Parts: sequence; C-alpha cells; structure tokens
Amino acid sequence: MTQYGYTAVCEQTPVRQLVTDLQAAEQAGFDFSVMSDHYFPWLEDQGHSGYAWAVLGAAAQATHRLPLMTMVTCPTFRYHPAVVAQKAATVGVLSGGRFTLGLGAGENLNEHVVGGGWPSPRVRHERLGEAIRIIRHLFTGEYVSFSGRHFEVERARLYDLPDTPVPIGIAASGTESAQLAADQGDSLIATGPDASLIEDFNQAGGEAKPKYGQLAICYDPDENAARARARRLWRWALPGWPVMSELPEPRSFDAASSHIREEDIAQLVPCGPDPALHVEAARKFTDAGFTHLALLQVGAEQQGQFTAWAQDTLLPALRDNG
Repeated sequence: MTQYGYTAVCEQTPVRQLVTDLQAAEQAGFDFSVMSDHYFPWLEDQGHSGYAWAVLGAAAQATHRLPLMTMVTCPTFRYHPAVVAQKAATVGVLSGGRFTLGLGAGENLNEHVVGGGWPSPRVRHERLGEAIRIIRHLFTGEYVSFSGRHFEVERARLYDLPDTPVPIGIAASGTESAQLAADQGDSLIATGPDASLIEDFNQAGGEAKPKYGQLAICYDPDENAARARARRLWRWALPGWPVMSELPEPRSFDAASSHIREEDIAQLVPCGPDPALHVEAARKFTDAGFTHLALLQVGAEQQGQFTAWAQDTLLPALRDNG
C-alpha cells in the first residue's frame, strides 16, 4: 500500500514553524516526512529559506515516530560530500534511525552562491556519483581517503553513526539518473508521475526499492483563494526541470513565471476543498508505480488547516483508494 508523507517546505515557512508543522504532521498520522534543502526560495514572495539541517536536528527531538528525509540535498557544491555524510549520520543518531538522506544533482539557484560556477548536466551527475561513493564509504566508520576527478578526501572518519547506515535516496529525472539511483541508491526520488522513470529504475535493478514522489496541492475551503495562492507561490514550477535547474535567483524565477495564469497553475496543482480532486492527482503517482508520495501544501499560513483536513478527510480518502 502507498505511504503518504508530509513536506516541510523551507522556502515558504519560518524555521520555528517548520518544527511545529512536523509535530502536527506526526499527530495527523502521516507515514513519513520530507524537507527541502535550499539556500534561496524559488520566488521572492515565498520569503524564507532556513538551514534545513538545523531544523532536522530540532525535528528529530520534537517528533517520536515520524521518519525524516531530505528531498533533496545536493552534496557537490555548497556542501562537500564528507560534510554531508557527517550531517546525515548525526541526524540519523538524533532521530533514532528515522532519517533518510535524499540526494540530487542540485539547482543553480542554490549552488552558485559558493562561486564555483554551474557546469553541464553531465558534469553534475559525475560529481553526484563521486559524492555518493564518498558518503557510502564514510557511513562504514572506516578511515576514508579518496581522489577522484572532482573531489578529494584525506583520512576522513565519522565517529557518531546510527546503528544501521542512513539509507540514501537519489533524485532522478531521466534514464541516466534513474540508473544511477538503482546502482547506488536505496530508493528513487522524483517530482512528477513519470512511469517511464520508474520503468528505467526497475530495469536497472531497483524494482524492490522504494520510489518517492512529491505532489504539490493547495487546500483551502475557498477554491478561488487556493487558486490565487497557488499562482502566487507555486508558479515557478510550471516551466519544468530544464528551467528550474538553471536559473540563478528568485527574481529570475519571478520573471520566467510572470505570465502564468491561475488556470495554468491549476493544471499542475490541485486546488480547493474537494478531496476527489487531490485523490485523482495522487493516483497518477500510484499508477506510475510510486510506493511513497509526499504531499506538499502550498502556503505556510495554511499548514494548520491542511493537517487537520488531511487527518480527517484526505488521508482516509487516499488510503481507501489504495
């Protein structure tokens, strides 16, 4: 049966609220949670971008059963992979083994800030592959030295490790990255209901591994209010990954999405109070073969009403529909 998760969105939510939102999600009965890891918000109107790893440490203490996960961390520019391994292991310990490290090749939006430039997708995937190997080796607790095309590690070792190694999920958007996820990851992460991506992952050896998707929704008792909010805060997503991965600043996303209308974004983000609309959108993921689906409520101020509605209405409807 599909598991349904809660998304803590650092780009739209004050940092203290992220922790209380995760507590509420646990109480509402979500099966797991994921958290974005950004330096910038996508749009200026979103207005936040706290440090995800500090929030994860707080959430590990403030929750008790809810699995935690990054969706996703880029371990190749802002963060060196040896540092990502240390952070992930620490959260794994603090959470009592409830943490999964979601990794991806990143976006220019967040990674350009350290002044290293933004290379081609081929180079980004090479860097990601090296980073995963470094992180895996450090999770063994052994001394690690590594000399690759993109990274150097000299006699690194982690001393605080959870009882079992932190699982690694890998974000994929095409055949090459799906194969990387199957070869080096414990699960697949994707943002759209792409059945061909699942097929590529399965054929590369990932058939028995979890597949995580993410669905942005905009619940509000007033459908018109939901559509307006989705357009204001989530229009950046409509141009798709080729644009999302390349633009460098929130104002770039503002400019690239300024022409998008409410009716356009409503095709991507189900809006309003009708659970059938959201169940239909979720079914596209389950039909494609996703085993886990993280729900993302657009709008920080609406998280409380969303989790209450999810507990009473949406989660039962989703589970009744498989």
